[in-house]
Amino acid sequence: AVRHAHRYLTAVREMGLASGITLNPQTPLCAVEHVLEECDQVLLMSVNPGFGGQKFIEPLIDKISRLRAMIDARGLKTLIQVDGGISLQNAQRISAAGADILVMGSAFFAAEDKSRLAREVHSLGS
Repeated sequence: AVRHAHRYLTAVREMGLASGITLNPQTPLCAVEHVLEECDQVLLMSVNPGFGGQKFIEPLIDKISRLRAMIDARGLKTLIQVDGGISLQNAQRISAAGADILVMGSAFFAAEDKSRLAREVHSLGS
């Protein structure tokens, strides 16, 4: 947690770097509402951080949609990244809700044919 998120994000951008902020599943969107203009990316954790292999927290679909609406309403190009419990079974819904980047850790490394899985997930965005 950063005490002064706006100051931090502004400083990162002034250095010519991409800025971003992460929200845990229980953190409300109002926590980033005041700094969205300073974010190149928002990472939504869709599991409670700590260990791999957890199940995607389904109410996050709505949170992704609401964040996408906030970003679009302001005319921003902020990307939404979602990390945790992503699988081939839920990737389409997560993408359709407004996520730009899906982090697929456990499902990818557990897949027998990683190339095939990568192609299938990539095709969801086309």
